[in-house]
Amino acid sequence: MAEYPVSSQMRTFITQTESFTRDDSSLAGLRQNYDRMCRAFTPPRPQGLFIEDFCLGGVGVRIYQPEAPAPTDGWPCLLYMHGGGWAVGGLDSHDFICFELATALHVLVIAIDYRLAPEHPFPAAYEDCRAVWQAIQAGEATRRINLQRLAVMGDSAGGNLAAALCLGLRDDGQPLPCAQVLIYPGLGGPADLPSRRDCRDAPLLSSADTESYLALYLQGTGQPTPYAMPLLAKDFGGLPKALIAVAQFDPLRDDGMLYAERLQGAGGQAVLYPGKGLVHGCLRARGQVPEVDQLYDYLLYYLRSEGLTQV
Repeated sequence: MAEYPVSSQMRTFITQTESFTRDDSSLAGLRQNYDRMCRAFTPPRPQGLFIEDFCLGGVGVRIYQPEAPAPTDGWPCLLYMHGGGWAVGGLDSHDFICFELATALHVLVIAIDYRLAPEHPFPAAYEDCRAVWQAIQAGEATRRINLQRLAVMGDSAGGNLAAALCLGLRDDGQPLPCAQVLIYPGLGGPADLPSRRDCRDAPLLSSADTESYLALYLQGTGQPTPYAMPLLAKDFGGLPKALIAVAQFDPLRDDGMLYAERLQGAGGQAVLYPGKGLVHGCLRARGQVPEVDQLYDYLLYYLRSEGLTQV
């Protein structure tokens, strides 16, 4: 890590995270190690938060609801798509951030348990996210949701799915989220982006890792579409306003930067958070690394400014 000048607190977090790596590189081994790591970084369930698992649009979801009276015009809602290279993770792996979002903003959070690759390659995860979105629009959720205050959010592969969902809904003339919040997203940028070279062996995610996960996701796909790799889109107009948070030491950094540029170039609203000193996967370092706490502060500030909070 000598060539990546991260803070001492971030270095400690990286060492802790890497301690869960084992020699077993099989998919089952990767999933087991990832789940163990996630459990180690998941705080206890906050008091005053109701959590329930159920199906929505035929897809498993987990709902996080603050213990407060339901707003008369329906809950402001964040639809969350977890990271994990489309191949690892699930509802439990991202409890930590859904806890935070629901309690800090007093909003409803719905996390999607989309199908994982390679058993279910593209477009399975994308279709699952669309199915949940459409079920919410049809009023099938167990809570009343304010459809004008409904945003999509995801980290890494989840950021990919959130961006792809926005593209697909726009293309089909469907109702759009009020905002898209993408945290160090993998958006299918070209292999010659500078961050692929500059951060090729970055801690917690290398360029080789990104290629391996994308290959699992695209297995048998043939020619990828923008719904698999959003940066392949020809038109970036008419998309929801966006916050894109990237990490300085991340091979995917330039994906997010390029997406922000293209949204802005098409006349859209996009805020880029540069993530100085951050690495991929650092969301779990909440309360341990000051620069990660700053990222959370900005995420929460942005979501409040977009009406994603209880008034």
